[in-house]
Amino acid sequence: MQNITRAIDALNEKTGLYSSYLVLPLVGAVIYEVFMRYAFNAPTSWGFEMTTFFYGMHYMLGLGDAHRTDTHVCIDIFEARMQPRNRTILRIITNLVMFVPVMGCMAIWSVKYAITSWSMLEHASSSWAPAIYPYKTVMAVGFVLFFLAGVSKLLKDFHALRSAN
Repeated sequence: MQNITRAIDALNEKTGLYSSYLVLPLVGAVIYEVFMRYAFNAPTSWGFEMTTFFYGMHYMLGLGDAHRTDTHVCIDIFEARMQPRNRTILRIITNLVMFVPVMGCMAIWSVKYAITSWSMLEHASSSWAPAIYPYKTVMAVGFVLFFLAGVSKLLKDFHALRSAN
């Protein structure tokens, strides 16, 4: 079980690290768009969509790593006041009741969404009309990694609960 959690955590850590570099082309696209718009009064037809794609990929691929490291927004007003054992039990229950079903469905449906997009080689309906099936694939990968991060946390909580007894 610990090998599984280590593998999931390592995958999410590496994905989070490499996806963090997506801010570089994002910043480059924003700077280029702003420069073209205000210096030459010639905005690009692709600038807004490109920044949306870069930010979306950065966000989606970082979900699993943020969940792994508990760096996402969390309100733990009740959990912070609980004893460690009760906190672990609460996390297990909420993970099983809410996270696993919701993120499991999101992972499955986003994979289906990406497959459908690939089957028709979907393009955006903008004037630039970029292919969007690769971005939908990144979204699916992001949800799968986020789901796996939740499974890893669930397994760790079960292990912690078993070790405490």
